[in-house]
Amino acid sequence: MRNSAGVFLPGCPPISQGKEDRVNYAKPPLPIENQADLLISRGLVANRDELIGRLKALNYYRLSGYLYPFRAIGPAGERTDFFVPGTTLKLVWRRYNFDRRLRIILFDAIERIEVAVRTRLVYHFVLAHGPFGHLAPDHLPGFSKSSDMPGIWEIAKAFLCFKGRPLLPHERWLAKLHAEKNRAVNAKNNFVVHFTDKYGDRHSHLPLWMACELMTCDTALAFANAMDRSLVKKVGADFGFPDDQLLSWTKGIFTLRNACAHHARIWNRVGGATPCVPGNKNKNPNWYVQPRFAPDRIGHVLTVCHFWLGKVSSTSQWKARLFGLFDEYPEIPLAEMGIPTTWRTHPLWT
Repeated sequence: MRNSAGVFLPGCPPISQGKEDRVNYAKPPLPIENQADLLISRGLVANRDELIGRLKALNYYRLSGYLYPFRAIGPAGERTDFFVPGTTLKLVWRRYNFDRRLRIILFDAIERIEVAVRTRLVYHFVLAHGPFGHLAPDHLPGFSKSSDMPGIWEIAKAFLCFKGRPLLPHERWLAKLHAEKNRAVNAKNNFVVHFTDKYGDRHSHLPLWMACELMTCDTALAFANAMDRSLVKKVGADFGFPDDQLLSWTKGIFTLRNACAHHARIWNRVGGATPCVPGNKNKNPNWYVQPRFAPDRIGHVLTVCHFWLGKVSSTSQWKARLFGLFDEYPEIPLAEMGIPTTWRTHPLWT
């Protein structure tokens, strides 16, 4: 591979050009007025000026995600570009508003669960290893077993490209924590500034119970997966879960949290990092009552949030708020959310 000056760099592979049958993306940008006309020509019933106003506030590509379920089915079972008769902007906009409000309600539940999980993880870890125990890789054995460990070729390639030794997973994780600390200092976060002023000459890293407050979902999840399983079992026991279930539910919840934070469409979300269905049918019979919630749909995650909130905040009114949202939007197709029609009387929700 040659650099911009034409100098050959040994050991650095050329950038892949991809498969020969790939084509360039050649769709031209359309003015908003043309976007509105295109949607109307495909059967969307809308006042043109109102539609233009919506498109000014909402990316066409984003709106198309909410329009997709209304696209007509072709003779071969494929979705066409045209909408089923009676598809109105008002109907689609109600679907969009339902999704937006669902994200807000979900985010509230996830916030409480996330804080509780991080709190318990850090609590058990610092009792075992002290406030700076996370700096020692031996205390986080999962990092040394990570599939992200650099191999011999990656190490050799980095040296050949004059990049030095690649960071190990534990080192990368600490670097992320340190970067969060520096951002907090620049943002004049009071507790971080106070610690840095008083102890910064002796400690470049925060004690874990402080760093906990700055962790992103990704760094918190990596921490949970790297902890010794004996400690993870203690955290799971605090919630009444086995350790495998705790890690699966944490990953699913944290992944959904990122989707909510980035305003992704979630109401008919399929797949992703879905929380597992609790094992041992005899100990968890309610999770096997028919009809069940589809495990790869948002209805299952809503059920997990409701169940977990019961462990975190027994006085929460979250369920009432969620039911109230569905009462306002009775036209929402429950099947696309993986929710049975009798869900409100299901043992997991009563």
